[in-house]
Amino acid sequence: MISVFKFLFRLLGYGLLAVAIVAGISDASSSIAQSQVYMAPLGHVWSGLSPHTLELVGNSASPGLWDVAQRTVLVWPVWAVLAPLGMLLLWLGAKRRRQLAQFA
Repeated sequence: MISVFKFLFRLLGYGLLAVAIVAGISDASSSIAQSQVYMAPLGHVWSGLSPHTLELVGNSASPGLWDVAQRTVLVWPVWAVLAPLGMLLLWLGAKRRRQLAQFA
């Protein structure tokens, strides 16, 4: 059962890393096109893709927690949020390496 969760963590981790890389490339190309640094904040991208879920999460979270999240995490670039989260999930889902007995 644990191996199923580890597989799901690895799958989700690779997916989040892929989205983070695409977001980073998109930010880089937008920065080049505009001749200034542009990094799309997570809140802006989330509200553009699915405003209903952003509102749903805001209504279901506690007001204090949502206020902190809205002022910090949602203004960070997408790649800066998803890449560490993806790496954390990959670390949690990593396969254990067996230690081979070494005889003298």
